Amino acid sequence: MSDKRPETSADIVSRSKVLLGDSVTDAPAGRRGYSVDLGSHMAECDANYHRLKRLFPDLRTSDSADFALYLPSFKADVVFSVGDKGPYTTVLHMAVGSDQKWMGMATMPEMTIRVYHDAQSAEVISYQNQNRFHGKYDYPNTRMRQRDEKVQVNRFLGEFLTLCLEHGASNQPISF
Repeated sequence: MSDKRPETSADIVSRSKVLLGDSVTDAPAGRRGYSVDLGSHMAECDANYHRLKRLFPDLRTSDSADFALYLPSFKADVVFSVGDKGPYTTVLHMAVGSDQKWMGMATMPEMTIRVYHDAQSAEVISYQNQNRFHGKYDYPNTRMRQRDEKVQVNRFLGEFLTLCLEHGASNQPISF
């Protein structure tokens, strides 16, 4: 699969020939290449939708949500801001801010998430200013992405949202 964007008609035709068996695959004899587990990937995206709804319950009506993330040796602010709203989808930007380094990373996690309200699913469309993830990559490739890059960034979103659910606290004062 090509790494250039946008996909050309030739890319689509050549990929369909491979899928239909009209062409020899690039996998060595006796060794299967990576194949996407679509059911598992969709289950992760569906679970991410429900995690997001727990963290940002008024997603369809509000423009932003923020909370603090408290870990034993790390404190950060997590901000969700709505980029685009449509009748069936919402685009969220998630940014993490802290004075400390997180997990030895030079920059904090930042991603854009498309939330499909009708399908109750959420997927990462941009991570650390990289976007347009294919379901599968040949390896090595020009962008040096893993074969399952799309699956990995959505799994990371799920793990991060779970961390936020377990260790997050509201930045808003509670009134009684």
